[in-house]
Amino acid sequence: MEEQLSLMELVWNASFTVQFVMVILLLASIFSWYMIVNRYLYFRNANDEMYRFEERFWSGIDLSQLYREGNEKASDGSAILGMESIFRAGFKEFSRLAQQPEMDSEAVIEGSRRAMRVAVMREEERLERHLAFLASVGSTSPYIGLFGTVWGIMHSFRGLANSTQATLATVAPGISEALVATAMGLFAAIPAVLAYNRFASRVEVLSNRYDTFMDEFSGILYRQAFALRSREKKVE
Repeated sequence: MEEQLSLMELVWNASFTVQFVMVILLLASIFSWYMIVNRYLYFRNANDEMYRFEERFWSGIDLSQLYREGNEKASDGSAILGMESIFRAGFKEFSRLAQQPEMDSEAVIEGSRRAMRVAVMREEERLERHLAFLASVGSTSPYIGLFGTVWGIMHSFRGLANSTQATLATVAPGISEALVATAMGLFAAIPAVLAYNRFASRVEVLSNRYDTFMDEFSGILYRQAFALRSREKKVE
């Protein structure tokens, strides 16, 4: 209890500039923790949704039926994200282009891949949301805290000019107040850096899975487009 009280006294007795630095670091820490929790929940849900959709996709279900299930989910107000969003973008464009007889199989698949690529980029933007803020907090908080420390130490030594006796006891409180800013800077930076590195690796993993799915789905669509065009030629 005495340590907590002395720490609060150091904060309250610090100069205005050091206190301002501490407030900035405290707010940065609060916002970064909010975004860490937000991103953790988002990545967990994205991972669960991906596995559920993959299981459904590779179960042998008709692709049209799978697309209609997505329509029903969207009509109920559920958000369609991740791999299912990529599937829906590619299948919708494939269905539209396949109805145009003048387009060959290659053109149909190329159009579907473009639609899926746009969907992948959109999903990557969602995955990377708030990560730039975590990176900024992780990289700048130690320097902000160091600025508060330097300012506090400078303020303490400047006070020695008005002191008749320069002792360690005279400057120790001011230096201690200043060092709290450095500690707060590290307190804000370390979780942000660890979370950023963790989430960045998850973004890379999910992005690779999305790219792999796009290639696999393109192969399925190519076979369907080729079979469709072959039937049309036989009818002619």
